[in-house]
Amino acid sequence: MKILIAEDDPNLRAGLVDLLTLEGIDCIVAEDGEAAWRAFVEQTPDLCLFDVMMPQLDGLDLCRRIRARDLHTPILLLSARGAEIDRVIGLEIGADDYIAKPFSARELVARIKAGLRRVKVAAPAAENAAAKEAGRMNMGDLEIDPEALRARRGGQTIDLAPRELAILKLLLAREGKAVSRDDLFDIAWGRDYMPNSRALDQYVSSLRRKIEIDPARPRIIKTVHGVGYRYDHET
Repeated sequence: MKILIAEDDPNLRAGLVDLLTLEGIDCIVAEDGEAAWRAFVEQTPDLCLFDVMMPQLDGLDLCRRIRARDLHTPILLLSARGAEIDRVIGLEIGADDYIAKPFSARELVARIKAGLRRVKVAAPAAENAAAKEAGRMNMGDLEIDPEALRARRGGQTIDLAPRELAILKLLLAREGKAVSRDDLFDIAWGRDYMPNSRALDQYVSSLRRKIEIDPARPRIIKTVHGVGYRYDHET
């Protein structure tokens, strides 16, 4: 397993490499966003760790560019900007996690290892995706094609990230029942994930904007206050 680190601060970049090398993780390094993009295309890392504020191409634009090409590789963003709006933007454009500086080395390693474990688990499944994901799912007027990672409503096509699909599948499997936040975290992020305080709410809010006709009055992902979320089939 190898990860791509893009960080323009040479001291922090070297520190991250030292930290992760001690954990037995191979590192590819880049000092700016454009170099990171070239490294991503040429070396196909298993996970990406990007600083948000970088020259040439910042971490957010780099994330957008990668997600236009690859929906699966986990992306973790690092930033000194810890405002909620920055975390929301990071999650909305396809990042898997947003870690504010300064961060705990132990927590960062735990999040990276969790992402790498999910890659290991997902790899064999991806080879047999057509067999395992045969058939389509319907949630109201939304038709979901798990194999293609897309949803359709009328003539509109909506691209889905693997984590978004996992959330929808769990809600559909427990139709009519409240699904706890912990269960959603477990299925979409992994049991050893250490969530930020509002990461799930921000992610669901972003998903609603993609799939709901009126995100302010959701009919697919309904909030169950104090518990989590629920899907109710409505005719």
